[in-house]
Amino acid sequence: MTRSAQDSHLLKVGELSRRTGKTVRALRLYESEGLLQPKCRSKGGFRLYGTDAVVRVYWIAKLQDLGFSLAQIRNLLSTVERSRRAPEAMEAVRELFRGKLEATRAQIARLSALERDLEESLAYLEGCRSCEEESAPQACATCSTPHVGGHGRPPALVAGLVRRAPAQEEISKP
Repeated sequence: MTRSAQDSHLLKVGELSRRTGKTVRALRLYESEGLLQPKCRSKGGFRLYGTDAVVRVYWIAKLQDLGFSLAQIRNLLSTVERSRRAPEAMEAVRELFRGKLEATRAQIARLSALERDLEESLAYLEGCRSCEEESAPQACATCSTPHVGGHGRPPALVAGLVRRAPAQEEISKP
């Protein structure tokens, strides 16, 4: 294959940026971190990447979405490259991914609890639309009006919104 035919399959950094949605600056950072390497340079000095660079950039982005830092990704690549056998290399990757899966599941559980809290709070606050009380907002934190979501007390996300007045016994303390 001639040099010009080879160049037609190579991507300049701008084209790689357009195909992956990553900025040229991000791609250069990946290169400086050792995560991405151009195949060669053009006669004009432009970095030229193979089409496999698109896959690599998507892979890096996916790992970043999972919460991996560029240093962690670099260490992962280094571990794989230092491994003598494929099963050994993939075991290290499996362990890393297994730990990330556990952390992701824990985060999902926390987010699900937050979702329930938000739904409960929104249902409670929906009742406030028809409130005819002319009291100060501080009264909302102790509202027990039946039309407000059927709760005797506001949900935690609402209760902390308004400062409660101190109880009588707290006022009389020196």
